[in-house]
Amino acid sequence: MSNTVPGGIADLRPLEQEKEQKAWYWYDWANSAYTTTIGTVFFGPYFINLAENAVGEGGRFDVGPFSMPPGSLFFWLITASTILSALLLPPLGAYADRTANKKGLLAFFAWTGAFFAALIFFATGDNWQLAAVGIVIGNLCFGAAGVINDSILPLISDEANRDRVSSRGWAFGYLGGGLLLVVNLAVFLGHEKIGLEEGMAARLCMLSAAVWWAAFTLIPFRRLNNHPPADVEPVQGNAVRRSFGQLGATLREMKNYPMALTFLLAYLFFNDGIQTVIASASVYGAEELGHDQTILIATILMVQFVAFFGALLFGRLAARQGAKKTILMGLVIWMVIVTVALFLPAGNVPLFLVLGAAIGVVLGGTQALARSYFSLLIPRGKEAEYFSFYHAMDRGTSWFGTATFAIVLAITDSYRPAIFALIAFFVIGGLLLTRVDTERGIREAGNDMPAVV
Repeated sequence: MSNTVPGGIADLRPLEQEKEQKAWYWYDWANSAYTTTIGTVFFGPYFINLAENAVGEGGRFDVGPFSMPPGSLFFWLITASTILSALLLPPLGAYADRTANKKGLLAFFAWTGAFFAALIFFATGDNWQLAAVGIVIGNLCFGAAGVINDSILPLISDEANRDRVSSRGWAFGYLGGGLLLVVNLAVFLGHEKIGLEEGMAARLCMLSAAVWWAAFTLIPFRRLNNHPPADVEPVQGNAVRRSFGQLGATLREMKNYPMALTFLLAYLFFNDGIQTVIASASVYGAEELGHDQTILIATILMVQFVAFFGALLFGRLAARQGAKKTILMGLVIWMVIVTVALFLPAGNVPLFLVLGAAIGVVLGGTQALARSYFSLLIPRGKEAEYFSFYHAMDRGTSWFGTATFAIVLAITDSYRPAIFALIAFFVIGGLLLTRVDTERGIREAGNDMPAVV
């Protein structure tokens, strides 16, 4: 293969792409701290404690004709942020596809989300409302930045390298989130030695994640290039009107990409299951299995580093057998995980750690490959729009999963049937994924066919 372009000039595009890919990895490094420290480990138990302080021991929240325990309120809060995402992210994606300054949008939403996440530090006593505002807007901005970030993937990698680039980015993110969690673990476990109350230690850990997210976003902001938009719809008006015009045109033409739509439906189900397991992991371990915060943080820390290797492993498997088969293999493992969780004995630390390791193996791999696989099924120039629909169902914002979990919890007052109910999402998602014809989807989108599909 020649490394020159017409005229005998050396083709420097692969080197420039590699440079941008390395810069792009840093955003996964930046935002994973929010997912692990705030979303997975500290916020759930801390918010429930604030809510319990507001209603007293054994108290419940009355919302109209409904009554719910503080733990159920947490899951409905996450559900509300998802509904808002479903309404706001698609027009944002249409706007992003019409601008070359995607890295500027990425930084704007990341820094705004980090600001609101930092507000959780000031939620003390029974002030669950401030914590709710911080997590809802933080999640919204997290999802918005994710749309922009994922839409950059097809701009900096060709079809043959998507799985590799996406998997490395995801693995790099787990490494970054894990390293910060090491520091936070030391702070939380040693809070008495350094003169901190437990609540203050948890708040400082969450604040550190917001600062980490904001600080490391500077790297992709400074090092990524602007890419001119391609194939945008010729609509008139100001930026907002043009964005909705673009969105309308895309909605009308989505029927031309049935494989992309089928995958989106499959992703809605299996990702809801994954995200609800992640969101409920620390609460399940604390409330149902009786593990203290030390065990929970140590387990999540182990998951982070196992997920680093799991994402790289799944990337290699996809290079050999294709992303679709590898994702399906991961979904089978997720089914086994929630089944084992149903019967996991309370207080058994070794078995809990084994379950955490299994989650780590499939966690990063299934998510990274879903991102790269979907990018093959969508048309050029519409990446942000299609990823906006993708992210409306993404991490921590799963409305079917969290709503199902909350309903089963409210009916049974037990986390065990609630966690097992999530197996339906993996089964349905997997069955829908088997209906996706990968080669047909790539052809319909007008993308190049990689060697292995």
